[in-house]
Amino acid sequence: MQKLTLRMEPDQVERAKAYAAHHGKSLSQLVEDYFDSLTAAEANEETLPPLTQKLKGALCNADTSMDVSDYKKHLEEKYL
Repeated sequence: MQKLTLRMEPDQVERAKAYAAHHGKSLSQLVEDYFDSLTAAEANEETLPPLTQKLKGALCNADTSMDVSDYKKHLEEKYL
């Protein structure tokens, strides 16, 4: 295991320590878990089928100008 020095604002350090203590972990374990989750998520993205990779995030980029009334109107026109 190697030693790592991080530079953070004092209030961030205190919040991180409190979070780690609340979850029964050391701050080092918290940082280690965080980087493990980053690399695991990256590895999982690479294993998604190509179509799923293309669709991923599509809802976040969707047109947000539509509201519930637009959707109801669409359903009425489609089914009535």
